[in-house]
Amino acid sequence: MTRTTLLRCLLALCLATFARADAPPAGLRILTAGHSFHVWMPGLLLEAAKNAGITGHQQVGLSSIGGSRTIQHWDAQGDKQKIKPALMKGKADVLTLSPIFLPDAGIENFVKLGLEHNPKLRITVQEFWMTFDDGSLWGKPLNGKVVDRDSKTMADLHAAHDDYFKSMDDHVRELNAKYAKDKPAVFVVPVGQAVMELRRLIIEGKAPGIAKQSDLFTDPIGHPRDHVKAIATYCHFAVIYGRSPIGLPIPAAIAKLPEAEKLNALLQKLAWDAVTQHPLSGVK
Repeated sequence: MTRTTLLRCLLALCLATFARADAPPAGLRILTAGHSFHVWMPGLLLEAAKNAGITGHQQVGLSSIGGSRTIQHWDAQGDKQKIKPALMKGKADVLTLSPIFLPDAGIENFVKLGLEHNPKLRITVQEFWMTFDDGSLWGKPLNGKVVDRDSKTMADLHAAHDDYFKSMDDHVRELNAKYAKDKPAVFVVPVGQAVMELRRLIIEGKAPGIAKQSDLFTDPIGHPRDHVKAIATYCHFAVIYGRSPIGLPIPAAIAKLPEAEKLNALLQKLAWDAVTQHPLSGVK
């Protein structure tokens, strides 16, 4: 073999290796249990997967219960039980859960059941932005209390969120130690921290097209507008597929918002930063 032929072979091998590394991953089967802070995510994730050139992505089941804890999805009976049958038949690659507060025995129940029937199953647990910006108000009448998100400082937001974030991290570590000792199976999707960083930029006047923190939510509870839905979806995309969302086209949901192109780029970066900086996301 001549030197020229050898170089050509090496170049061809390098190009083939690069092409394989850069090729979209295979689509995954997604199963979801959640509430109104989460159940819109699967549709947006499907759009993101298509935009990324991923084929075979499927949503194989969805359990939606308003204001729910994960244990309510576990306890659902009859036709309302959407999750257990799919797990028992090994029909899912990823189960996405969305507990607002812990402890929540439903998470462990689903982890145990899912891994028994599919040892390769991955379970994601989504962090949230805190309801009312004050978890102590959840499930209680406001009695005239005003939720003034626009007055919140980063110190206020950390005071409302940090213990909650820690409780989720601790629980995920606990579950992995108990059920997935060889390789982690349970992961955190750090949406709450990505949203906090977006709010920091709004406070500093650096978020394109967003004038104030309350623009991110539809009501005092904290139901999300499309900005938050998009950043949450990008976080899920990154955790589930291990890929950066940076560079994906503008999703339809935010295409008509002010400065949509700049906003989309920012949301993608914040999501990727949050995921890659979180030690329990599974992505480095």
